[in-house]
Amino acid sequence: MALVLFAPTFAFSNIVTFKLGYFVPRAQSDLWKTEFDQMDLKKSEYSGSNFGLAFEYFVTRRLSLVLSIDAYSKNKLGTYKGYVGYTADTLGMTADFAFPDVYEGEFPPAHTFNVSITPLQLSLKLTPLGRKQKLIPYIGGGIGAYLWNVRLQGDMIDFSDDINQWYYNEVTQEIHQNNYNPNEDILIYPIWLTDAREENKVTIGYHAFAGFMIPIANRTTLELEFKYNSIKGKLEEAFQGFEPFDLGGYQVSLGINYWF
Repeated sequence: MALVLFAPTFAFSNIVTFKLGYFVPRAQSDLWKTEFDQMDLKKSEYSGSNFGLAFEYFVTRRLSLVLSIDAYSKNKLGTYKGYVGYTADTLGMTADFAFPDVYEGEFPPAHTFNVSITPLQLSLKLTPLGRKQKLIPYIGGGIGAYLWNVRLQGDMIDFSDDINQWYYNEVTQEIHQNNYNPNEDILIYPIWLTDAREENKVTIGYHAFAGFMIPIANRTTLELEFKYNSIKGKLEEAFQGFEPFDLGGYQVSLGINYWF
């Protein structure tokens, strides 16, 4: 899609760059933290490789304008920590409940948590020593439109209702609501099948980067770059009540540049 979208820019660009990167999300907002606290998911599992494409246009001997696009996506399956699932008949219905994991359980409550981020970025790039060096350092930064998606699919344990709580009576082996008996009852939680998603969202964010290029052929250089992205997307649909979702992070990439 990126190649089709930016194909006309090949004719006008001075450098075209293909990148292979490794993205590490900051993951500092409360939806991230809820997933890491309740599930056996780890922050390190959401680090991963991505691919990028950039077009550079010379403005002066040391200043360039760069248009770039990257793609990152992670979809991980996690199970709830400290709970097992049972299917039971109660109040004339069949429902799933989460029990403390001191019980054996019939199934592990689990869901997938998917995050994808595709930034389209416009940057100013400065090469303070010029472009005719054996080692060409550069710095830069700019603004970007970030296309992103978040999706939670599978089991969700409902911890939210503090009034109409569910209990399992260990003596009668029955499930009931309210009327808590401290000697016989244990607190359990309903499990809902969920497909919650925020799709095709676009948010403006910022970035800064630094790196260097090394000539390896007449029109070819290698590039090593570190980039920091700062962006938070507003959760408006399926995840209402959560603070803006942290989509920022750190990226290290290795690229190959072709000079026209």
